[in-house]
Amino acid sequence: MSVFDRFEKRIEGAVNGVFARAFKGDVQPVEIAARLQKELDSKAQILSRHRRLVPNEFVIELSQHDYDRLTPYGKKLTAEIIPELRGHAGNMGYEFNGPIMLHFDLDEDLPTGRFNVSSEAVAEVDGSAGVAAEPVTTGSLRRTRLVLEVNGMRHPLNPPGFTIGRGSDADLRINDPGISRRHARVQVGGSGLDLTYTITDLGSTNGISVNGERVRSAELRDGTRIEIGNTRMLVHAPSGQ
Repeated sequence: MSVFDRFEKRIEGAVNGVFARAFKGDVQPVEIAARLQKELDSKAQILSRHRRLVPNEFVIELSQHDYDRLTPYGKKLTAEIIPELRGHAGNMGYEFNGPIMLHFDLDEDLPTGRFNVSSEAVAEVDGSAGVAAEPVTTGSLRRTRLVLEVNGMRHPLNPPGFTIGRGSDADLRINDPGISRRHARVQVGGSGLDLTYTITDLGSTNGISVNGERVRSAELRDGTRIEIGNTRMLVHAPSGQ
């Protein structure tokens, strides 16, 4: 059995039992995992005779249908795939120069059942040095201005914004008992490069925290941390933008 076949069998056993029924006929997690393994193989850069550098940050672009179906499982899917990528890298003598990160993005032009993968080898930042290491780029990632990242899923912050909540009428639904049915609204104003971003509490039971402080409304920018219920979110401009 080839290395690829063994990888596919492992990931199939790890995640397909959980997701097969939910994603029948759509993008399957094993397909994503196998594509990421191929991404490692195709982007490996030789460092020495026995060492090769591979990407550690991946963007998986999905159709609207597949994105909506995968969003609730983002954290689980990421937790299952990353160990398999580490195992494959170990078998092949690959090296990552930072933690493995998976991001799921929406591409409204993609048809259901199709997805794209792009990647970068991003150097880990050494906080003690006081400066960020330059990333080693192995692929060109398609980026948005700012995104709201929730459980590994990226939600572009485009005008006019969206509501966050647990109920079916929320634009961004999060299955968290600490989140109200209509909990908060992210507002995006302006146009072009001159955009403003704010988050406002919609009268929720448990409120919202921004950068560790309880607020009713707050401006959002790159690096803003948000806590709603038991869910943590991050506003950021993806590297390479």
